[in-house]
Amino acid sequence: MDLYVISGVTGMTGNELSRQLLNQGHRVIGFDNFFASSIETVRDLRNSEMFCFYEYDLNNKGQMKLLGREVADKKNYHDRLVYVNCAAVVHTEHFYHVNRTFATNVTGMKDFLDQAVENGADVYINCSTSEVYSMNSWCEGGVKEDGYLTMASAEHSQRTSYAAGKLLTEFFMKDAVDRGTIKGCSVRFANVYSKNELYPKHIIPHILNQLRENGCVELLENSRINRRTFLHNEDSCSAIIALANSGTALDGTVYNVATDEEISILDLVGLCGRKLGIDRPGIVFRGYRESDPERRLLNTDKIRAATGWRPHVTLDRGIGMCVQEMKR
Repeated sequence: MDLYVISGVTGMTGNELSRQLLNQGHRVIGFDNFFASSIETVRDLRNSEMFCFYEYDLNNKGQMKLLGREVADKKNYHDRLVYVNCAAVVHTEHFYHVNRTFATNVTGMKDFLDQAVENGADVYINCSTSEVYSMNSWCEGGVKEDGYLTMASAEHSQRTSYAAGKLLTEFFMKDAVDRGTIKGCSVRFANVYSKNELYPKHIIPHILNQLRENGCVELLENSRINRRTFLHNEDSCSAIIALANSGTALDGTVYNVATDEEISILDLVGLCGRKLGIDRPGIVFRGYRESDPERRLLNTDKIRAATGWRPHVTLDRGIGMCVQEMKR
C-alpha cells in the first residue's frame, strides 16, 4: 500500500486520481483551497478511512508545514511515498494574471517538491500543460516532447506567462532527478475535461451549459477554425498512475498525455448538441483571443512505449458522461 499526497485534490485531475488510487487500495492525503473546485467532487470519498482531506492552500507556508509533518509521521507505514502536484491556475481567464499563475504554478510547485524531497518521497509527479507548446502546437503525427518550443512573445500575450511558468516547473523536476534527490517526471496534458467540472470556464462545460440554458452557444471568432483533442480525466489520471508505477519513466523528463481524436470546435458544438437532443444548435461568434493556436495535437508515443498507457474514454462517450451528470 502506497501513500499519495495530492495538491489540488478536488480539481479535475485530483479528485478522479484519488478515486482510482483508493480503488487500488492506496491511501491518499489531499488538500485544496477551492480556488476553482468544490468539496462536492470528493464527497463520495470523505467517508473512506483511506482518504484524508484538508482545506489547505499550497501557498500557505504554515499549512504546508503541518502537512509535511503529518506525511513524515505516516510514511513509514506504507510501501512508497508519492507526491502528485495537481494544483494549477488553469482556467483560461487567469492565464493573463502573472501573479496568480506564478504563485501557484511556480513557487507553490517548487515548495511542494522541496517538501517531497525533505520527506524522502519515492516519486514526484509534476502536472504540467500542453500550453507549453504555445504556437508550436501541431505537426504531422503530433508535436513531440523533445521538439523545439515556439512561444508567443511577452508583448503579444500575457498568456505566455502561464506557459513559461509551467515550463519552469519542468526544469525544477528535471534538476531534482538529475541531482538524485527524487525520482519523477512531468506530464503535459492535452485539454482535460470532466463530468464534474464546477465552473463552465473550459470549452466543453461552456458549450454544454450554454446549449442547455439557451439552445445556442457564444464562441470566440477563433472557434471558426480551431481544432483540439480532448482528454477525459479518467484517462489523465490513469496516465499519472502508470508513470508513478514505472521504473524507467521516472527520469525527470516530460511525457505528453493526450488522445488522437481531433475535432473542430464547430463539430464539438454539434456533438454536444446531439447529446442534449438539440439537432442544430445556434452559434454566436464574439471576441477574439490572441496567441490561440489553430490546432493542438500531441504525440503520445513516448508514454505508450514507457508504460503501455493509452486512453480509453472516447469523446462521444465522455460528452455523454458529462450530459448524464448535468441531468442529475
